[in-house]
Amino acid sequence: MVNKVPMTRPEILAAVDLGSNSFHLQVGRALDGQIYVLDSLREGVRLGAGLTADKRIDRATQTRALETLSRFGERLRGLPRHAVRAVGTNALRVAKNAPQFLREARAALGFPIEVVSGREEARLIYLGVAHSLPPAAHARLVVDVGGGSTEFIIGTGFEPRLTESLYMGCVSWSLRFFEGGRIDKSRMKAAELAARQELASMVRAYRAQGWHEAVGSSGTARAIETILVDSGLADSGITRDGLDRLRSLLIKHERADPERIAGLRENRALVLPGGVAILGAVLEELAIEQMTVSEGALRHGVLYDLLGRVQHADMREATVVQFMRRYHVDPPQAERVRRLALAVYDAVARDPGREPESAREDDADRLLLDWSARLAEIGLSIAHAQYHRHSAYVLSNADMPGFSRMEQQRLARLVLAHRGKLGKLEDLGVESGEWLLVLALRLATLFLRSRTDIKVPLLRVSQDEAGFALALPQAWLEENPLTADALESESGYWKAVGMRLAVEGLTEKKIAALGRA
Repeated sequence: MVNKVPMTRPEILAAVDLGSNSFHLQVGRALDGQIYVLDSLREGVRLGAGLTADKRIDRATQTRALETLSRFGERLRGLPRHAVRAVGTNALRVAKNAPQFLREARAALGFPIEVVSGREEARLIYLGVAHSLPPAAHARLVVDVGGGSTEFIIGTGFEPRLTESLYMGCVSWSLRFFEGGRIDKSRMKAAELAARQELASMVRAYRAQGWHEAVGSSGTARAIETILVDSGLADSGITRDGLDRLRSLLIKHERADPERIAGLRENRALVLPGGVAILGAVLEELAIEQMTVSEGALRHGVLYDLLGRVQHADMREATVVQFMRRYHVDPPQAERVRRLALAVYDAVARDPGREPESAREDDADRLLLDWSARLAEIGLSIAHAQYHRHSAYVLSNADMPGFSRMEQQRLARLVLAHRGKLGKLEDLGVESGEWLLVLALRLATLFLRSRTDIKVPLLRVSQDEAGFALALPQAWLEENPLTADALESESGYWKAVGMRLAVEGLTEKKIAALGRA
């Protein structure tokens, strides 16, 4: 998908992967649809190992992570916001104090950080792996054993067909079954059995889908391949026989000892037994005899996905279109609401000194409003009553390829807010900048309630610290009493949450009506 639009000039892009075991930074030069790596940094933060029993990242691990992100931030300094994408994975998905940590992490890195869902992580991993392998017409199975989760993807070309993410990883499994690095036959058997139980929910679907080639990606697969080759247990890649022999070697030595196991790096030793147990269960349950290993990984997929956004081949846009189709959204009405909502937003948010197109190019809020306007009515396919709540629920919980969890939550908040009272938002953590988006979508929905191509008057909208002001011709309000009454109610909704929405023309309309009486 990202190859179709040729680039006219090199573009420097960067990806940051906040993994449960390691943090990675990769900087690349994009040219003619390809990315050429310029710089890579890796630090073993072991974020997943810092999770306490109550699922909180301990302070020592946070400090280590923040120091790493500060170093990454220095390398990224000077790059525009749209050229950098940072993603967090399983440890940040499960940590209860992730919001607090992420505030500090964003400040240290100097760029926003998105926490992606397991299936979105799987999609990005597949994208990275697919770009690192020779083109092939056959289906590939990609298995990525990470620090806190393991992703499975079957795809063809650059398109994933089946994705899954299971909550087991080399860090979490090593801590759970191999405390202190101790390895014996019973511990290994327990770890493998637990992994096979996790796999039980997805094995049948994956076998039914089928694949021609199995590929391992990321640190665990590469580390195991290196050990198997350096120890003479395999010629290349990962074989079931070679993995069985490595398993026996670990049990014999009672620990992952770099001095006695060729190819084992010191920084991989503590998490190796968990990775071996998981990968052994995967090969057994999916009947895989041989697995090649790819250099592609999540960070490469993030770069190629970012390249798609830069070239206006954004996966998020494809997902919005797909959701509109799946939930039978009325396209003409969605387009009417989109145009008017963006017009209101532009009237307030756009800097008069900037050209319209440049003002929109990297405006994440404007994109969010665009998508929200088109997705606001997906809940109508469930029920008309309280449909905005149904819409918000779907957007919060559905798999939405291309979207981070944070983006999905913001979409859901905005869609939930587009009708009804505003008090429901007070406990949802609405950011100050989102109130303009709420206003724009509510006004567009209010004015276009008839679902026809009505002639909307010129809207003059302004914002100050107290709220918003809207100026409308008095004559138009008198000719449209239903909309006038709705605007009066709307002003009351904003007042109830301590904000002002002054509608110039409403007072004059009332005075004129009294004069006629």
